[in-house]
This record gives sequence, C-alpha cells and structure tokens, in this order.
Amino acid sequence: MSNQDERIAKMTFASVYPHYVTKVEKKGRTKEELHKVIKWLTGYTDAKLKKIIDDKVTFEVFFKKAKINPNAHLITGIICGYRVEEIENPLTQQVRYLDKLVDELAKGRKMEKILRVE
Repeated sequence: MSNQDERIAKMTFASVYPHYVTKVEKKGRTKEELHKVIKWLTGYTDAKLKKIIDDKVTFEVFFKKAKINPNAHLITGIICGYRVEEIENPLTQQVRYLDKLVDELAKGRKMEKILRVE
C-alpha cells in the first residue's frame, strides 16, 4: 500500500464531508442531492451517514461497511490527476469514485447521468 493509499484509508469521512457540502452548494446543488449520490454509491441512509460523521469513521471503515453499487464500475474519467478506472487500490478507487460523483454533481450534471441510470 502506498503512502497516499494509507493516508486516504486513515482520513475520516467527517473531515471531508463538509468540503463536499460546500463544493456542491457553491454550485447551486443541495445537501439532499449530495446524500442521494452518496446513498447510490454506498447504500447508506441519512441516519447511517450522520452516525458515520458523528463517530468520525475512517474511509477504510466507511467503504468496508458500504454496499457498493454494482454500477460503480461505470464511473470513469479523471479525478485528482488519476483515471479512476485504472486505480489499483480498491479503497483508493472507491474514495475517488465518491470524489468523481461529487465533482459531477457540482458541475451541474443531471442526476440520472451521475447515478449511471441506463
């Protein structure tokens, strides 16, 4: 595991979540839409998300307990200089999936496209 992968694993979801909210709200999207995207990827309900934030759960635990959407592999493109479909570390790839979805939401992409609805 590289240093970057290790850093990502140990980061708490609670430390990143406010940045996600700020990013999407600055672009006219809502926290509800953000939660819809997170729920699509992870299967987490609003109540579960709140508990994860309150408990300061690491990304490692966050994704270990998640039920990753079977269509998550359809998330492609570049985020933070990396092509998400080519990231080898599964946890890092899942975190980047989430980053990519938040990015698409902030850029005004239609919800059906973000949620990879056929």
